[in-house]
Amino acid sequence: MNNTIDFRLIRQLWMFLAVAEEEHFGRAAQRLNMSQPPLTEQIKVLEQSLKMQLFERSRRGTKLSPAGAAILPAVRQFADQTERLERVIREVASGQSGVLHVGAITSAMLDTIPPVLSYMREQHPRVTIFVREIDSVEAVPELEAGTLDLAFARLDGEIGNSISTLPLAEDRLAVALPMGHPLAELPRVRLQSLATEHLVMSARQVSPVYFDMLTSVCRSHGFTPRVLHEVRSVTSQIAYVSCGQGVALVPASIRKLAPANVVFRPLKEKLTVVTAALAWNAERHHPLVDAVVSWLKSRPRIGKLEP
Repeated sequence: MNNTIDFRLIRQLWMFLAVAEEEHFGRAAQRLNMSQPPLTEQIKVLEQSLKMQLFERSRRGTKLSPAGAAILPAVRQFADQTERLERVIREVASGQSGVLHVGAITSAMLDTIPPVLSYMREQHPRVTIFVREIDSVEAVPELEAGTLDLAFARLDGEIGNSISTLPLAEDRLAVALPMGHPLAELPRVRLQSLATEHLVMSARQVSPVYFDMLTSVCRSHGFTPRVLHEVRSVTSQIAYVSCGQGVALVPASIRKLAPANVVFRPLKEKLTVVTAALAWNAERHHPLVDAVVSWLKSRPRIGKLEP
């Protein structure tokens, strides 16, 4: 298969369309901003290339031949598509239109993503945005590979390479407990009280930064967490707690998603975690990414800290 674009043929088809619509070589040449002899010559070259006569010429003017009339609709469609392509390219270059591929962890889809989408649809109504659920660990590789333009994930600290991050939402850690658990009777729970408890944790393979941070916090308070289950998301942690499969350290605001048989208690220690951060590849210029980053930088963080 020949993948070379024949730009000469494209130019000749534009000339054919002008002559077909004007039904006069002189007027068509004027419309195309060229003199008539080169136009006449190019139409002859096109006819020779296609091995068909496209026009019937007479003293009364220029009319399409049956073959020319047969290809005219397809040439018009081609011209319309070319104009649309040129318009899209201009709009993408100016940030007015285009496609944005967004990856997000489940919790970010609930709180962080909706206001971003509302803003982009209001400011850039022609933008097409695809949102796909990801694990935090997928964010950096997919941004580097270019399969994602933006990622909303649990990322904190230096990521390195070409990836830039912006913390968006933060929250204080709380303990999710099954109803009837002895610690549920306390107004606040000391972190060290969890030393002998079975914990339900977000898996390290899903979010290494988050897992390592929680493990480090536990060790700094004198114990190594006894992890009974590693799950994919915060909502899964709550589900396991609801089934009596342990307790969980989770962002305090997640209590709004919990069933009635799960109790939340704040920690005595005020430990803050980044629950969502925006990440993008700073080495890949994308006007729509720039628009999102600029807007989010101008806003306060989305998450609210529990007292």
